[in-house]
Amino acid sequence: MARAVLSEDSAKEISEVIDVFVTLFFESLPRRDQRNWARVYLNGLLRTGGKKTIRNIAGTGGGSVEQSLQQFISKSPWDWTPVRRSLAQYLDRGARRPLAWVVLPMVVEKAGDRSVGVGRQFVPQLGRTANCQQAGGIWLVSGDAGFPVEWTLTLPGPWTGEPLRRRRAGVPDTARSLTPAQDAVLAVRRMAAGWQLQRRPVVMEVSNSDLPWTVEAFALQDIPFVLKVDGSLPVSFGGAGRHGPGTRTAPARELIDSLRHRRRGVEWHHGRTAGAVTLLTSAPVLATPGEDRPVTAPPTPLLLVGARTETAPLPAEFWITNIEDRPLAQLFLLAKLTDRVSLDFAGTCEPVGIRDFEGRSFRGWHHHVTLAGVAHAARLLAAPGHHAPVPPTTPWPAPRARPAAAPPHARRPALAHGTKVP
Repeated sequence: MARAVLSEDSAKEISEVIDVFVTLFFESLPRRDQRNWARVYLNGLLRTGGKKTIRNIAGTGGGSVEQSLQQFISKSPWDWTPVRRSLAQYLDRGARRPLAWVVLPMVVEKAGDRSVGVGRQFVPQLGRTANCQQAGGIWLVSGDAGFPVEWTLTLPGPWTGEPLRRRRAGVPDTARSLTPAQDAVLAVRRMAAGWQLQRRPVVMEVSNSDLPWTVEAFALQDIPFVLKVDGSLPVSFGGAGRHGPGTRTAPARELIDSLRHRRRGVEWHHGRTAGAVTLLTSAPVLATPGEDRPVTAPPTPLLLVGARTETAPLPAEFWITNIEDRPLAQLFLLAKLTDRVSLDFAGTCEPVGIRDFEGRSFRGWHHHVTLAGVAHAARLLAAPGHHAPVPPTTPWPAPRARPAAAPPHARRPALAHGTKVP
């Protein structure tokens, strides 16, 4: 992708925004020189053409500048979490009023095997096995712009199980090998618990195998969610519980298609294209305990939503949500905020170098993506130009909580018979 250099006027405006951002978001850095290098790096991400390597950012500053930036990014022990939290609070309370938290996977293909987290692995987004890093961004998304505020890096088994590799990359002792979805869910839970943000619906795509764990993790913290799922997902419906009268199990695609007589249309806009009509259908489904769990708590009520275009013979997209009191069209518009994020990722986040880190350390990767996220926000807020339909901004209440008396071991839901939580 071409990386255009900013015009002189735009560069000046963004530099002024960066000065403000360094004051607002990097106050947790203990030394003035660290904050100065943050400013240099941010300006480099936004003003340097081509790939945003440390060498290119250093430019004509010479070897001393490159060495100082290398130290600041890859070795300096500053904590990235307060920076990300401050950015999120700024967007949440003032600059933008997010409608949702959207999880967007990020895949970075690599030629070698020394970059932290790299490995040969199957990547659903690519539809193939690749030698790559798998990461994820948690974005605060309004109707006209999305901003990444938290990042996860998935670590394949060798990066947590081989002491020498772990030590060389500086992988923390607390890091575990999880799926990308599990990494994202845990990050969202940490944000919800400790970042002092207004609770928003979480929108993300989840595999059939990760879904039960995801539903439980969010439900236990009363986090509303809209989860994109595969049409093959088995869902239970039609009864008061697993053994309730009339309870059945069928693939999500089959259930939604059987209710096509109840479909309704919604018009929406994709980017700047003309409005499109999508036909929506919904059905209540149940999250019940897995086969090895006692049925001592009521099943979790969920809603399955399916969508198809006017010309498609079958529904093509499906979501599971625990939000029960919102119009179907509003839930659909929330789900499609992933399109808004994809546009901003390609149009802003990639050009500021989110994929460009060439270092090998865990700390360096997190420092780089943190600064790239701030650079992304600086570019959008310095020159806003994103306009899209905005769903209603009525506050989102937490979903209905389960009875407090239910013991923890009984609160592990599955979306169908035999689908268990790991």
